[in-house]
Parts: sequence; structure tokens; C-alpha cells
Amino acid sequence: MFARYRKPTGSQPATAVKPVQDTSPAKSAEPARSKAPRNAAADPLPARASTPDREQQRKQRMNAIKSDLHKRLLENLNLSALERASEAELRSEINTIAAEALAEMDILLNSEERLTLNKELYFEVMGLGPLEPLLQDDTVNDILVNGPKKVFIERAGKLELSDVTFRDERHLLRIIDKIVSAVGRRVDESNPYVDARLADGSRFNAMVPPVAVDGSLVSIRKFKKEKLSVPDLVRFGAFSEEMALYLEAAVSTRLNIIVSGGTGSGKTTTLNALSSFISNDERVLTIEDTAELQLQQSHVGRMESRPANMEGKGAVTQRDCLRNALRMRPDRIIVGETRGEEVIDMLQAMNTGHDGSMTTIHANSARDGISRLENMVAMAGIEMPLRAVRSQIGSAVNLIVQASRLQDGSRRMVSITEITGMEGDIITMQEIFRFERTGLEPDGTILGHFTGTGLRSAYSDRFKRWGYDLPASIYDEVRVRR
Repeated sequence: MFARYRKPTGSQPATAVKPVQDTSPAKSAEPARSKAPRNAAADPLPARASTPDREQQRKQRMNAIKSDLHKRLLENLNLSALERASEAELRSEINTIAAEALAEMDILLNSEERLTLNKELYFEVMGLGPLEPLLQDDTVNDILVNGPKKVFIERAGKLELSDVTFRDERHLLRIIDKIVSAVGRRVDESNPYVDARLADGSRFNAMVPPVAVDGSLVSIRKFKKEKLSVPDLVRFGAFSEEMALYLEAAVSTRLNIIVSGGTGSGKTTTLNALSSFISNDERVLTIEDTAELQLQQSHVGRMESRPANMEGKGAVTQRDCLRNALRMRPDRIIVGETRGEEVIDMLQAMNTGHDGSMTTIHANSARDGISRLENMVAMAGIEMPLRAVRSQIGSAVNLIVQASRLQDGSRRMVSITEITGMEGDIITMQEIFRFERTGLEPDGTILGHFTGTGLRSAYSDRFKRWGYDLPASIYDEVRVRR
């Protein structure tokens, strides 16, 4: 027993942990309980109860036991000393305290239940409680909590209901508070929503009552430990080798690129992949609301915006970061996502010597992306004629890469479109590559292939001057029999 991790005896509360009461119908009519230890695995259940009912009663009972043991741990553990304890020592101490508490409560558990209970107690004390196993599962991409009893996960692009639950709303709020307080933020009735980042870089967003009507809402976009390279994405079918060759030339010759797509379409993954083509001798500055980009270059400066404090002061917006970045001699500027008034500074950066800059926007197509940029300029409150706005966009942006999550859950680069200039008041564009759907499998899998459109890139001469003489065949249209 590692007694140095326990509170001094005099500081322990004098309260005793009450045994968990079994409130099932069959037990409520029993006489006084025998002093013999109860076996939680062997307690009889009503004969009329169905298997799901028995499982539900058993789960509720185990949750009650875990709740009491968690209180016991908080009363006994010296939390300030835990920072110096190794994981093995802490697990051993938790196991010992739990065993003593179970003995006092006259509860016997089998080895599997005890192992599960000790693991969950460790997660409650040092981790994020019920969310911890999902965070450790590499097959889970997103965790979506709709109140304490409904936790959904995304695997391979498909949502499914998990068997993970919280005891109640207070339990869920405690985990949310544990996350946001670790990064110096807060969430309560006066500030009912928060955007934060977990220790591993995962994106975290939460909304609590009264804004969240049926219980707190949590969304976690898990951080990929291993960055997907361009060959990985080609192998997974996100885009073709010909598209990869073209994008390498586009990034290396410093075209300004916008990655467009909906939520969960893979914009950040695509932006990370494109950044791998940036030369290692360039100075790159990244600006994000929540730091997610994983650039591998040696000369990278990362910036993250900051919300206002409790007094409503101290906010640092993406626009503030972008304005300051222009004074820091960047070769390229990468904005994680442009969604507001910072679009003006981003377009100016692209137009004033920071070629090769990149950002992402929310839009469903390349043409919608242009309209989205126009709307953001209007939102910034700058009075400019529409033609002037479009002229600014047409000269700043060279390429729009459209990412999409299809209905079968797959993420594809469905279009690569070049902006070629202006004709009257209209921005002219030409699509160079696209994903062409050819059918649908019985299981819902989308059939299709990537193809060129037959149009030669408007930047072919630029590519040649920089040493990227792409073969004309990569632009050829691929015809497949249906």
C-alpha cells in the first residue's frame, strides 16, 4: 500500500460510505440482511425480469457501487501528491482503497468485474471518466454526447450508439469542467458553450444547459496520432496519383489554395497533406481557432486564437493573429479555417507577396466557395462594390480543392478547380479533376473513379518554369464502362 498518496488521518472526513442498497423488487421484501458477504455477480434477480431488464438493473447497481467508491477515493487520496506518482503506483493504490471499501460494504465481485471497476475508477480520478476508453480506441474518429445517457461514436464514417453512459447530468458536467479548466477556460450558465483542445490535441466543443435542453452536448473530433501522408490518402482512395502530381506542382510553385468542404469532409486532413509539399527552407505561420495542423517543416510558427475572459476582455481573434503574422516575415500563411472578417486580411496576404498561402472554408462546391468568400467580406462590414470584391478574390485565389464526405462515409477529393480570372462581373473557373460516380453497391458503397476533364491547366507554363513539367496525359478524361 502506498500510504504516501493518502491524506493524513486527521484530514479525512468522518463520514462513512454507506453500502449500496439493492432496490430490486425481490430484495425489497427480504428480512434483515445476513452478515455473510454478498456476491454482486450471484445476487438473484426476479424470475419475471427479462435479460435486458436484468442487465439494466445490474448496470445501475454497478454504477451506484462505482459512485460510492469514487467518493471514497476522493476522500482518501492526496490529490496533490498524485502528480509525482507513477501510473503503476496510482493504480495499485486505487485498487487497494477500492478493495477495502468493498469489504466494508460487504460486496463481493468476481475478478472480471473487479478489474473493470478498478479501471473505471482510475479513469474517473486521472482521466475523463467514461470517455477515456473511447479516446484510447484508434478506430473511433468522433465522439458525440447527447446528454448523459446517449453517447454516439463515428467509425469509418458511420455513426453508431455506444454502450458508454454517464451516471447523470452532474457527472457529465464534472467531466466537461475537468476538460475546460485544464486549458484555462470555463463553461456555466452565464457562458454555456466552450471550444477547447484536449491534451492530445483533439478538438473539443460543449454546450451546457440551459442552452442544451435535454442535457449537455459534447463533440470531440479526435486528433490523429499519425499524420496521413499523400501516399496514404492515394492508397485509401481519397484522390488519384495524377491529382497528387498536380497538387505537388501547385503547392511547390506557390499557388494560393483554398480547401472547401462540409463538416467532417476531411478539410484539415487535406490541408495537412498539401503542406507536406512545402519546402523545408520556407518560414510558415499557422493560425487556428483550435490548433490541429501537423506541419512537419522545421520553420513553423503556430498561433491559436483565445476567447475573452470572465470580464469580457483579453480576446485574441484569428484576425488579430493574422494581422500580426504579416509583420513576422512569413513565406506562407496557413489559416486553419476562414469563417469571418479575417477573410479580408487573408485575401490581402495572398495578394501582397505571401504566395502559396492556404486556408479552408465551409462550402459545397467551388462556385459556392466563391460566394462564401463574398459573403464573409460583406460580414466584415467593409463597403466595397461587388465587382471589386470579386476582382480581389479572383486575383488572390488560384485553386479551390473540394473535399466531400459521401453518403457511404468515404471522404473524397471530388473536384480540383482553377480560378482563371474575370469576365465582366463573373469570376471564371475551370475544373481540372473530378470524382465521377458510376454506381452503388448493394451494401451502400459508392462506385466511381477519379478523372481529368481534358482541360489543360492554366498554370502549366508556371509549372514548367519551376521545374514541374507535368505530362499532358494526366489531364485526360478517363472513360469507364458502366
